[in-house]
Amino acid sequence: MKIEIWSDYVCPFCYIGKRRLEEALKATNLEGSTEVVFKAFQLDPNTPVGAGRSVPEDLAKKYGMSLDEAKKMLDNVADQAKTVGLNFDVESMTGANTFNAHRLAKLAEAEGKGDAISERLLQGHFINGEAVDNEDTLLAIAEEAGLSADRVQQVLQSDEFAEDVKRDIEEAGQIGVRGVPFFVINRKYAISGAQPVEAFADALRKVAEEEGI
Repeated sequence: MKIEIWSDYVCPFCYIGKRRLEEALKATNLEGSTEVVFKAFQLDPNTPVGAGRSVPEDLAKKYGMSLDEAKKMLDNVADQAKTVGLNFDVESMTGANTFNAHRLAKLAEAEGKGDAISERLLQGHFINGEAVDNEDTLLAIAEEAGLSADRVQQVLQSDEFAEDVKRDIEEAGQIGVRGVPFFVINRKYAISGAQPVEAFADALRKVAEEEGI
């Protein structure tokens, strides 16, 4: 079974949805027979690289609300994250342009470390307060995942894998993805958003039955 996930590394529900899918795979005993592939998506491709702006402040500005209201909104999301064992640090989150992070993820996928990088990038943004568009940060994350520092620098200082990222984003538009996370199972079933674990489990069981897994 193949599950493709369109997501972005600054999308809180992408991290929550990832955990819920993982729980569903465990609950259905389908972990060993499932390939999970992360597909690139950018919530805001116009975010300046290295801006390091506070996410609560950006949210307040974007929606014309007070900083306290923005923090309350993020605290509510953080409460949902806690239900799947994630402890978001709302105060430390900084805005980031994720294009290079997605390029790094493509390199990692090619070397069999795609899941490790995706998990670490999400952790970096939501839990560690790291700027996931900072080259030094991306290099450190990649080294943690076992990638060659020289190879990572080669990619980050070029446009390698840029077309792969753009292709994912274009494909998202073609299949009608309007928001992330967006899950596609065996190119047959789509699940939009961080649905409850049981919703994922039901879809997985249905596909497994149809495919004789």
